[in-house]
Amino acid sequence: MLRVESLSKTFGKGSTNEKIALNEVNLSLQEGEFVTIIGGNGAGKSTLLNCISGVYEIDEGRIILDSKDVTSDPEYKRSRHIGRVFQDPLKGTAHDMTIEENLAIAFAKGKSVGLQSGVTKKDTTLFKERLELLDLGLENRIKQKVGLLSGGQRQALTLLMATIIKPRLLLLDEHTAALDPTIARKVLGLTHKLVSEEKLCTLMITHNMKASLEYGTRTIMMHGGKIMMDLQGEERKDMTVDRLIEQFEKRSGAELDNDRMLLG
Repeated sequence: MLRVESLSKTFGKGSTNEKIALNEVNLSLQEGEFVTIIGGNGAGKSTLLNCISGVYEIDEGRIILDSKDVTSDPEYKRSRHIGRVFQDPLKGTAHDMTIEENLAIAFAKGKSVGLQSGVTKKDTTLFKERLELLDLGLENRIKQKVGLLSGGQRQALTLLMATIIKPRLLLLDEHTAALDPTIARKVLGLTHKLVSEEKLCTLMITHNMKASLEYGTRTIMMHGGKIMMDLQGEERKDMTVDRLIEQFEKRSGAELDNDRMLLG
């Protein structure tokens, strides 16, 4: 479903601020595989997602999505097949449009635009059914502007928008980091439900090491622009946070510098 081959990205090449963000990263995901990504500050996690989605051009390597080489495709073309949720709840929605209008935009992604009415009764019924999954009462506020929602409600809505048309790949960039713990758990639970039911190929960056082992089917840890650990199967099932920290420091020769990860 997704194949990343020898992916490299350097910022400020040739300058005094040169920074190798990704160093020949190789990664493969099968359909329905849910991979969590952890790592310290500057490990390359967000850069990896930005390269896959087309935000950044890569220096070397290839990106294969659903057997198609998309390495040279611009971001807008890849967005037809990639759903993404960012850390900032304000990024994924239009605050001055209603919940219904936001969902209609997401629902129209990849479809040809005609002269038919923007939102049909059938669409509204579908939107309400999907909103009920959130268990936040938003199905009763469908005509309300998104700007009136809380951060957690907006993030849950963004997740719904990213998956209302099944994407070939779902990218989650610390999408619960800005939420309070209770709402974060709710959004993580919803994420697990949607990914499992739709069998979505998913990459999720998280700062919470415990969550990285509890959710998904596989966990990778990045350091210095490389994948240092790739946990799956029985090895992941038996892994604890303490052992994960120990293994990381042993393999990388460095200590974790991300307090949110250590305290999460």
